[in-house]
Amino acid sequence: MDPVYTGCHGATDPAPGDHAMTALVTETAAWKTLAAHAEQAKHLKLRELLAAPGRATEFHAEAEGLVLDYSRQLASSETRRLLFDLARSCDVQGKLTAMAVGGKLNTTEDRSVLHMALRASADTSIIVDGVDVVAQVHEVLGQIRVFSEEIRSGKRRGATGQALTDVIAIGIGGSYLGPEFVNEALRTEPACVVTAQGRRLRFLANVDPIDVSRALSDLDPATTLVVVVSKTFTTAETMLNARTVRAWLTAALGTKATAKHMVAVSTNLKEVTAFGIDPANVFGFWDWVGGRYSVCSAVGILPLSLQYSYNAMEEFLAGAESIDQHLLTAPLEGNLPILMGLFGVWNSTFLGHATRALLPYCQALMRFAPHIQQVDMESNGKRVALDGTPLGFDAGEVNFGEPGTNGQHSFYQLIHQGRVVPCDFLGFQESQQPIHVPGEAVANHDELMANFFAQPDALAFGKTAEECAAEGVPAALVPHKVFPGNRPSNVLLLERLSAYTCGQLLALYEHRTVVQGFIWGLNSFDQWGVELGKVLAKQVRSQLSTSRATPGAAVSGFNPSTTALLERYLRGPAPKPGMAGLTTSAKAKAAAKVPGLRRAAGAKAVPAVAKLAKKPVAKLAAAAPKRPAKITKATSTSKAKVTSKPKPKPTSKSKR
Repeated sequence: MDPVYTGCHGATDPAPGDHAMTALVTETAAWKTLAAHAEQAKHLKLRELLAAPGRATEFHAEAEGLVLDYSRQLASSETRRLLFDLARSCDVQGKLTAMAVGGKLNTTEDRSVLHMALRASADTSIIVDGVDVVAQVHEVLGQIRVFSEEIRSGKRRGATGQALTDVIAIGIGGSYLGPEFVNEALRTEPACVVTAQGRRLRFLANVDPIDVSRALSDLDPATTLVVVVSKTFTTAETMLNARTVRAWLTAALGTKATAKHMVAVSTNLKEVTAFGIDPANVFGFWDWVGGRYSVCSAVGILPLSLQYSYNAMEEFLAGAESIDQHLLTAPLEGNLPILMGLFGVWNSTFLGHATRALLPYCQALMRFAPHIQQVDMESNGKRVALDGTPLGFDAGEVNFGEPGTNGQHSFYQLIHQGRVVPCDFLGFQESQQPIHVPGEAVANHDELMANFFAQPDALAFGKTAEECAAEGVPAALVPHKVFPGNRPSNVLLLERLSAYTCGQLLALYEHRTVVQGFIWGLNSFDQWGVELGKVLAKQVRSQLSTSRATPGAAVSGFNPSTTALLERYLRGPAPKPGMAGLTTSAKAKAAAKVPGLRRAAGAKAVPAVAKLAKKPVAKLAAAAPKRPAKITKATSTSKAKVTSKPKPKPTSKSKR
């Protein structure tokens, strides 16, 4: 029997399609008490709170090598107690347990939510609908291990017999953002630098042809393996990109190259096979894992294993599992994801701060914020409760961020003297690539971390007019140099960014998002908000197809504004001054000298992909109506040489 999923009010939540009214979290005593307390808490001063004895100890938690200092939250001991009461009222820990064992928590789609099963140890068993899902997961992981090792060793080769050293992962949304975050995080990790020598991993997500050009730049079809990630194998952007790259491959290597150079992460064997991919090279995943929670499935583990080795990805999975176990066993008072989720709700819903900044003081986490953006905003950007009742408050936050110290020279002005933006500061005791220049007072990493420790205090304490005056600031400038302070933040400190700690970070932020959703009483696991734009895009796509095939065809079925824009788009760019009166040939010659004019001048468009193939192919030419592509010789396949000094690969902290 599936575990019962209960709401904050303590009653069983409705089954899919059951629209019976249920009590909202705002109607509970715990919520009302906290809301009344929030009015008082708005008058708290962080300068005073941080001076209180025991504050640093009380608002501190540490687990699995991660240190969380939340003493700079605009909250008192009473706030903390009331937040724990709210968590208990909402049965957060009970829901987390239900999620872990396969409860159908995604009520609108009648699905389990089992991303934790993706990193569960092989000796774990989770039975859902009579099937052990952990056994299924490890079957796919075993397939990934064998395949990635055969590719990396050169045992499995491409159509020409050359080793497949370059990988392009084609996917969008959760099929892209998570794997790219992990790839960037490990690209300069010493052990991963060694295992990635001589290999390249690129991602192709945007349907914009510019992204295709960049992804294929300097690659040789003969050494390129393509991983197409699409659960249904019907995602419009992904499949157009897949067909484009297939044309690039077959133009150089022939039609039989598809089976040798393309693999898929999908559940639709029929469509994958029809595409030309060998069914033996299809890696499965399941409807109980949403795209934004799928990094630990074949979606991320396959391309990342090809780049960094399966062993490195085992470390990553072990790190994520360590936080899963902490989440399910630690008490509220020391549970890192629950603490972060509770204060996320406190800041956004009770104190009214609609944004949150993710500020990793580590350049390797440059793609961390974009991934968590999707995890959090797609999960909790909802307007109704589980039963469809309007929430009555704004849920979710606008997440953004940039690595320090870059962000300091970008948007920190606003977070210090403009709007209040709660911040998460993430830092590491050691750098992946330490440097200490002789004669410098501190090492580069210490300089970075000096800023890391200073910024939370600057936000919390600020600077008063009296302090400015005491420093001799001219009276006219004092108002400009006052920092209001009282701006909340978390500080998260880890030892070093490795595959293991990268997995820990991923799980920590996944779970924080889920905790917030449980408290708000919404479904963090569906994403109906992305559907409407897709439906309307199909209508536009149909119009564009008709208009391109029949020049002058009427634009119809749209509102006047969209109709006018489409008609303007279809006319193409206006001729540049001096082009009028020229013949088509002359226009083409003139346009060649001016970027962006080739289409307006009537010249045939030459996609960037065409410059990379080795021989003509009719299919690629036919794919561009009225603008057949000319295929020219492939570019150089030279690769950057890695010169970093090898370091021992960290050992796993849990047996998988």
